[in-house]
Amino acid sequence: MNDQIDSAAVRHYLTGLQEKLCTTLASIDGKREFEKDAWKRPEGGGGLTRTLADGAVFEKAGVGFSEVSGDKLPPSASAQRPELAGRSWQAMGVSIVLHPHNPHVPTSHANVRFFKADKEGEESVWWFGGGYDLTPYYGYVEDCQHWHQTAEAACSPFGESLYEEYKAWCDRYFFIKHRNETRGIGGLFFDDFTGNNFEHAFGFMQSVGNSFLPAYVPIVEKRRHTEYSEQQKQFQLYRRGRYVEFNLVYDRGTLFGLQSGGRTESILMSMPPQANWAYQHETAEGSAEAELTEHYLKPRDWRCAETPL
Repeated sequence: MNDQIDSAAVRHYLTGLQEKLCTTLASIDGKREFEKDAWKRPEGGGGLTRTLADGAVFEKAGVGFSEVSGDKLPPSASAQRPELAGRSWQAMGVSIVLHPHNPHVPTSHANVRFFKADKEGEESVWWFGGGYDLTPYYGYVEDCQHWHQTAEAACSPFGESLYEEYKAWCDRYFFIKHRNETRGIGGLFFDDFTGNNFEHAFGFMQSVGNSFLPAYVPIVEKRRHTEYSEQQKQFQLYRRGRYVEFNLVYDRGTLFGLQSGGRTESILMSMPPQANWAYQHETAEGSAEAELTEHYLKPRDWRCAETPL
């Protein structure tokens, strides 16, 4: 029923999550704090974008909260769900993107969000979405295992099959079709999630949001002091180009934000500060760079203690 939908509780959780993420990540970086940029959207709503640049660990980090609304959905949303046509809508969420200096520390992205659409005389249509994924430049099996084991632990209290289902969805979603490769080693991706009821679905979204730091921070701490060469840094920049390609061509959140008249600076917060595109780039056979695409950027079950490569 509509009286069970508690948008205020979702907003309270999301703003608290943003604060926790920024406090923890700034502490890990140790050099920079997150700057705040509050903004309003003329068509309805606004948000708070928080960014950290040129830190000790993070070359660029962004944690954004937004709550936007409108009278008509953009084509990217109503094309997928024709029953939403003619409804007013509200969307709120927290998005995280982290681009580290060290190429041995993976880039990571996370998002948790809530969507509701209303029409007079009819029940609200609502759902939760989100997830997180990891984009390494140099592969470490134990990091992949930790990442996916943490994701599984976040899902298991809410349904035995949720991890397998949303891990597979993540592998399908973060796939760069024109390159025939995944963006990274995956994680979780879910959308249109209503669960058993609002309380169950909201609890699952919180579990995913709360598990991001336990999934990512141990990897950062383990790899942040690994020495790297200029050649390895250049490889990171080359691989960041693939990250940009996915975001601009395939990412539903980017398309929704731009088509709905969202704030461009906040929508494109996920872009890395630097990226390279090399014509017909080739990696040396048997190198760590070749191993990334040959073994890590292919869907597999990373939870096993002895995942074969």
